[in-house]
Amino acid sequence: MSKCLVTGGAGFIGSHVVDILIENGHEVHVVDDLSTGNLDNLNPKAGFFENDIRDVNIWSLLDDDYDYVFHLAALARIQPSIDNPVQSHEVNLNGTLNVLEYCRKSGAKIIFSSSSSIYAGHPLPTGEGATIDPKNPYALQKYICEQYIELYSKLYDLNYTIFRYFNVFGERQITEGAYSAVVGIFLNQKEKGLPLTITNDGEQRRDFTYVKDVAKANLLAMNWPREVYNIGTGESYSINEIADMVGGEKVYIGERIGEARNTLAKWSKAEHAGWKPTVTIKEWVDDFISR
Repeated sequence: MSKCLVTGGAGFIGSHVVDILIENGHEVHVVDDLSTGNLDNLNPKAGFFENDIRDVNIWSLLDDDYDYVFHLAALARIQPSIDNPVQSHEVNLNGTLNVLEYCRKSGAKIIFSSSSSIYAGHPLPTGEGATIDPKNPYALQKYICEQYIELYSKLYDLNYTIFRYFNVFGERQITEGAYSAVVGIFLNQKEKGLPLTITNDGEQRRDFTYVKDVAKANLLAMNWPREVYNIGTGESYSINEIADMVGGEKVYIGERIGEARNTLAKWSKAEHAGWKPTVTIKEWVDDFISR
């Protein structure tokens, strides 16, 4: 059994990471300020610290015997980072530096949640060595965090694994507000009898990854080397196709800047390490709609 700390462990992805760690016998503590997380997501078997990762005091109060830090706490959407880049920078960069300093001093391995949004969007499918071209503050911040992690590894022998997620969906996804993503937005709109709002022409394509598959990757990464891994499916769907899966009237609400036109993961590196996706977006949406 290992002692694990999960930042953002009351959030969408983080809560699933907490669950799978506890299911596999690990001791888990969570740091979350509940800005986008929810206490209802929190596993009752996890210890909980309600703190902001930017607060240096929490890191001095924590025990120094965690074996792993799963760092998922972030302001994790593209458009809010464009609207408020300073706040996004403070959380995503300064907060991550606090986490890195804790890991450097304690000797814990960091398992870091980055984003496929750092890629240029070509070639497709996109491997880990593809062109990096952040198109928005969030993507740039995630890439800088990756660079900090690799620098800490060189300077201080920090152990790490980095994940670049492709459009995560599933249970506990945020359905309203600035930090909601397209699948959650559509399902919420359908439940309320509202038209499904689509940006651009709806033909932009995304690779969608199931949240419990993402959690499984985090569990496996406890034994993975110091590498960067794409976590995706290698299949893409247009936003119009996702809307058709959900069903209902569609309304087009104008252009949105700062995003790649298409995303598609090449995930063979993770496959060679023992991971593979198990649930497609179509399977999940069909099951959700039929409930």
